[in-house]
Amino acid sequence: ISMDGLVMDAHSHTTLAFVKTAENGDRDFSFYRDPGADALLTADEVPEEVIAGAKIFHFGSLSLTGEPVRSATQKAVALARAAGCILSFDPNLRPPLWGSLEQAKEQINWGLGQCDVVKISDDELLFVTGETDFDAGAAKLMDQFPNLQLVNVTAGAQGSIAYYQGLRVFQPGLSLGGVIETTGAGDTFTGYFIAGMLQGMEVFRILDMASRASAL
Repeated sequence: ISMDGLVMDAHSHTTLAFVKTAENGDRDFSFYRDPGADALLTADEVPEEVIAGAKIFHFGSLSLTGEPVRSATQKAVALARAAGCILSFDPNLRPPLWGSLEQAKEQINWGLGQCDVVKISDDELLFVTGETDFDAGAAKLMDQFPNLQLVNVTAGAQGSIAYYQGLRVFQPGLSLGGVIETTGAGDTFTGYFIAGMLQGMEVFRILDMASRASAL
């Protein structure tokens, strides 16, 4: 993992997330972040040379929760677009970090309006579109945000679906003898999906690889 671009703050702690997992697999998040060092990144601290040399720029909504990191994120996205990067976004809705759900939806919609690729969970799809049906939700998403070229909907044990250039590619959930912990599975999915895109793999192969990796 490259440390290039990492900024240190001697006076602010790193944000911590405490996760409580229920018997049915649902999770409840509590955060130690008021503010955390990540929320204090400024636009002037954005490493322009790192972004200029990138192929894909990935960002999420947690850096849109407030200033100054929101302005830093907006600058980074603009730099990435100017550099010709593919823009990847994860809504990653965490209600405790927002002043209100209305503010969360506004900023998530901004992110959706900037990206080429999105990884969105079933509950986030419902939050943004009001649709419980994945196909209907993805269609509404792509109609509202014509910049979207690829939509990945993840639904835990129900599997995942990629929507790309009129294709609908379904990947069933993988069972490895029971679920132990799901935190980080979505990030793993996204990381492997981006890696597959960089390698020029076909969508169905990328989806299979990303699903296996996140299950592990």
